[in-house]
Amino acid sequence: MSTEPSTPDGADPNHDSERRDYASPVCYAHEFESALAARAAAVPPDVHRLIVEQASEAVVFADRAGTIRLWNRGAERLFGYSVAQAIGVKLDLIIPERFRDAHWQGFGRAIDSGELRSADKVRVTRSQHKDGRKLYVELSFNLARDAEGAVIGAFAIARDCTDRQVANAAR
Repeated sequence: MSTEPSTPDGADPNHDSERRDYASPVCYAHEFESALAARAAAVPPDVHRLIVEQASEAVVFADRAGTIRLWNRGAERLFGYSVAQAIGVKLDLIIPERFRDAHWQGFGRAIDSGELRSADKVRVTRSQHKDGRKLYVELSFNLARDAEGAVIGAFAIARDCTDRQVANAAR
């Protein structure tokens, strides 16, 4: 019986570096994943929520039915509605009446197809403030998906560009 140390597979642990030289990089994927997990652990778990809540841009998420489910401080400032006033209400809250039919057709098409023509693009569109003022807003839209890839709603990030649009129109 040998008194040399060995691993369960009979390999000599003193020659582990030699085995490592000949192993496929795939064998060490767990080490790479562990390193990524360690880096992710350095970020506080609620940092994403904090960033969204504190962003100066409006961040709005609506579920598949077009009901507002997320409304940050930037949205409160831009549109004039508090979180309590906006959550649970349809997106019509901020869409001028004359644009609603077109909005709901596009929203329904995107939700049903899982495709959004304006994904990852910034567009200028009209919106409305609680006090009735018409706004020009720069919006970037995208669809939100769950872990399985199913569309669970849509989100937009917006900022006011009314002054710029008015100045450009006056030229």
